[in-house]
Amino acid sequence: MKERILKSLMKIEEDYHVKILYAVESGSRAWDFPSKDSDYDVRFIYVHRMEDYLAIDQMGIGKKRDVIELPINNLLDITGWELTKALRLFRKSNPPLMEWLHSGIVYYQAFSTIEQMKELSEEIFSPNTCLHHYLNMASDNFRKYLQGDEVNIKKYFNVLRPVLAAQWIEKYNQFPPLEFPQLLESLIPAGELKTEIKMLLKRKMSGEKPALEPKIDIIVDFLNEEILRLSDYTRTINVNSPDCTPKLDHIFKKTLKEVWS
Repeated sequence: MKERILKSLMKIEEDYHVKILYAVESGSRAWDFPSKDSDYDVRFIYVHRMEDYLAIDQMGIGKKRDVIELPINNLLDITGWELTKALRLFRKSNPPLMEWLHSGIVYYQAFSTIEQMKELSEEIFSPNTCLHHYLNMASDNFRKYLQGDEVNIKKYFNVLRPVLAAQWIEKYNQFPPLEFPQLLESLIPAGELKTEIKMLLKRKMSGEKPALEPKIDIIVDFLNEEILRLSDYTRTINVNSPDCTPKLDHIFKKTLKEVWS
């Protein structure tokens, strides 16, 4: 599958006249709980030619798109962000982009851009931004999927993962690892709750066809209580992140020279 992904990335470079700097897995495979039928969610960062940036309209305005998206099939979902878009989002500690930088499954990496970004990631990391992102995700999914008397077993993880990610930020003041088993082992003590979650995880990864089942009260109650508690916690923190724009400008300019000189 990696060979197929790399061929798709090479074709993107040819078709769009860009250079890809970084490509990773971002979905359930990166979270270390894929099902047997899980697709591949490939995300990448790319840079245009120098002359494409020498215009009065920046990338993302008018016809100058700052996203490349391939048609999704039943196995492969490939989407990329242009470098200046990625750096602007990075400046705001954008959680999806931060997840790309922390992915343990790297399909491709070239040039020094990503290493430079990773060196800045601790300085740029905003616990407020990331906590709000994960809590909003958890709250929305809790309302969508866990309100009825019956629940699809896969939907628990749409709430568990962001809740544990938020707990990690609270506990360690760091961006959380993507791998769900690591979050589970680090944050949930031994007991009935952990046992129930592990059983669900095993069933999910076995490829068992998802079905509606009576909700598991101990998991639903835990999630509800944590969402409320963490929401209160977010109101107590106020961290001002430094302005790293000059450093990000430097990364952009250096990348252009490195890639196209």
